[in-house]
Formats: sequence, structure tokens, C-alpha cells
Amino acid sequence: MDLGRMDGPVLIFGGPHSNLEATEAILAEAKRIGIPPARVICTGDVVAFCGDPQATADLVRESGIAVVRGNCEESFGAGGEDCGCGFEEGSQCNLLSVQWFSYASAHLNDEACAWMRDLPPRIDFQLGERTLCAVHGAVSSVNEFIFPSTSDGEIAKELDLAGTDGVICGHSGLPFTRVIDGRLWHNAGVVGEPANDATPRVWYSVLWPEGDGIKVDLRALDYDHATAAAKMRERGLPEGYADGLATGLYPTMEYLPEAECARQGIPLEPESLLWPAPVAVS
Repeated sequence: MDLGRMDGPVLIFGGPHSNLEATEAILAEAKRIGIPPARVICTGDVVAFCGDPQATADLVRESGIAVVRGNCEESFGAGGEDCGCGFEEGSQCNLLSVQWFSYASAHLNDEACAWMRDLPPRIDFQLGERTLCAVHGAVSSVNEFIFPSTSDGEIAKELDLAGTDGVICGHSGLPFTRVIDGRLWHNAGVVGEPANDATPRVWYSVLWPEGDGIKVDLRALDYDHATAAAKMRERGLPEGYADGLATGLYPTMEYLPEAECARQGIPLEPESLLWPAPVAVS
């Protein structure tokens, strides 16, 4: 999908994760700051471990925003047997995902699954004089985890594959920004769960042209996490995930690199970065 040139700020968020309260909050936030649905992009995983798979899918679908097809959309759309994250069989991550995936599959109708199947794997757009694309995990693979500790070399390869000035992604749930040889890699975070930073806040980003560059604002969002967690407990979903909505801590860190594990419980701060225009070569 190519959205063409954006004529104003763009709001980007990832991973609603069946968290209806957080999804309502981010859509309300977009409205509050005056960003219309035509300039809102979700990086995928609309449905995952929280308690409202159908209602969340319906809300996102009816909102009119653009949505990337993540690994969860691929799995639900194809009638898959797991979330498609590639967790090792028998691991804690795998065991937890089997529980919530079974619940979500049983509570999604055929129309929602067909919608997920038809979503684009990549969304291109232009902001100012820069070309960007939004993907789920990485350009090379929908379920590739790109973390803050991922090397510049690995990220540069993904940027080469994109063929754009910048890439926006989600999937890992840990927001961060990297500029490599003048090109942007930005994870806007997710709204369906906290960022393992011991706070219940969730994350999203707003990008807009400023001067000769692009301003990248990473912002925190508060929402009614207590209600979201209560629904999960009522519906028999994994307690670790329900508890994590309040504690801001992941129930397992098996899939995280050592550097990200070491940062568990350290509160993130909103940040603003100016991605400068490339220097003209005379």
C-alpha cells in the first residue's frame, strides 16, 4: 500500500494486542491532537493476548486507519495454529502464546480473519522530502525481532532492502530510534502492553516535517489498564500477561537479548529527535 505524500503529522502505533481499552485510548489521542485516520498507521498485531480480540479488530477496522499485516494477522488470516512469532517449542513464550492464541481464534469471526488476510505487509508514504515505509518486524521477515541492541550493520541491511529513507516498525514492543548513514530506523512501540519498564504506560510516535528535517516524537500513553487486566482474568487468559499490564513487566524474557533483559524495570522517557535532511553534495 502506498499512501503517497502526507500533508501533516503522522501518528504511528503498534500492537493493539486485543487490548480494547488501549486501542480506544490511542484512537482518542489521535483525535485529541488533531490527526485524522488518513494519517494514522498501525504496524500490526491487532489481535494477541488480551481479552477483546473481536471488539479490538472491529474497532481498528472501522476506524479507517492504515494497518500493516503482522505475523498475528498472517496466522489468523490463514487459519494458522500459532501466532507465528517463531518461539521455540516448549519454551515459556510458546506455552503462553498457545493459550492466548487458542482463545483469540475461538473469538474471532470469519470476516475479521478475512480482513486480516488482506492487509498489506508494507505501507509506504512520503513525509516532507523523505520516503518511509512501515513494516511489522523487519523488511526481510514479518516476525524478525529488531531490538535497541541490534547492531547498526544488521539494521543497515534492512534499510537497504527497504529502499526508502526510513523504516518504521513494531513487533518487539520496545520503542527506539536509530539513524544510520542518514537513514532512520524507528520502532514506535506498541499500545497493547507496556515496554517492560515497570510502568503501565504504552507507547506511540508522531512524525512531522520541521525545517529541513523530520521530527520524531516518542510519546507515552496512559489508559485504563485495570479494566483490560480484569477482563483477561475473567476470561481465563494467562495471569502473567494480565499482571504485566499493571506492573509494566513481561511475564517472560526468553526471547530478549541480554542487553534488553538488563534494562527490565528501568522506566523509559518520552523523547524527541530531529532527523536532519541529508547534506547536499556539491
